[in-house]
Amino acid sequence: MSPTPIVLGLAGGSGSGKTTVANVILQRVGPGRIAYLPHDAYYRSFTDLPPAPRDAINWDHPNALETELMTAHVRALKAGQPIDLPVYDFTTYTRTAATVPVLPRPLILVEGILIFTDPALRALFDMKIFVDTDADLRFIRRLQRDIAERGRTAESVIQQYLATVRPMHLEFVEPSKRYADIIVPEGGRNDVALEMIVARLAALLERPQP
Repeated sequence: MSPTPIVLGLAGGSGSGKTTVANVILQRVGPGRIAYLPHDAYYRSFTDLPPAPRDAINWDHPNALETELMTAHVRALKAGQPIDLPVYDFTTYTRTAATVPVLPRPLILVEGILIFTDPALRALFDMKIFVDTDADLRFIRRLQRDIAERGRTAESVIQQYLATVRPMHLEFVEPSKRYADIIVPEGGRNDVALEMIVARLAALLERPQP
């Protein structure tokens, strides 16, 4: 393993195609060379809250995520130490007791809509990529995902989008784009941008160590 791992931050709005871009990087760089940390795994657990107050939580606000734990995990991986990635249950909005062990790798891939909004976490990134996709496409993708993967109804997804997702995107996610080194329009469908990113990562991973 390289003594100085590369930390890549991958941000963008909900439904922008971040996960698709992350999967392309994993496939082409090689999953054995990457420690993958999705920000979604670090949502705070509200197990003690009754369903009604829990449903009222703004899940698109930075305070809903335990970003300080993710920051500590990135630092640990950079120092060559393994971490235990939390496992979140999106059907109950609670963090489970299970964890997934993540070993140190030459590339640490951090992905999430709000990862550029936190200065301490942002300072750890060697490369920052923002996936930029039109709002209508992002909403359609979120609607399809939340119904298929998270047991949501169409009505609840629409209500959440209007109440919190869109306002939080405008307040936090969109402004964080200014911190990006690379902006990728159309997400995983932008083959030219993906080829350039993969080539750059390959060059960084193969660079001689001092």
